[in-house]
Amino acid sequence: MHSFLEPGVIVRHPDQADWGDGQVQSVAGRKVTVNFENAGKHVIDSDIVHLTVVGADPRPDA
Repeated sequence: MHSFLEPGVIVRHPDQADWGDGQVQSVAGRKVTVNFENAGKHVIDSDIVHLTVVGADPRPDA
């Protein structure tokens, strides 16, 4: 899992461009709940789907 996936981070699903941008709501292990602007809430398995962070990398030392 990407350690920078935390609540508030804006992401995109690499295979669902029509879902639009999504805001991470919660992270529980490898399960990431994201609220997408055009598709609502989805639980993503971060071991299978590698979400793309929108904008600057939120990690402090990146």
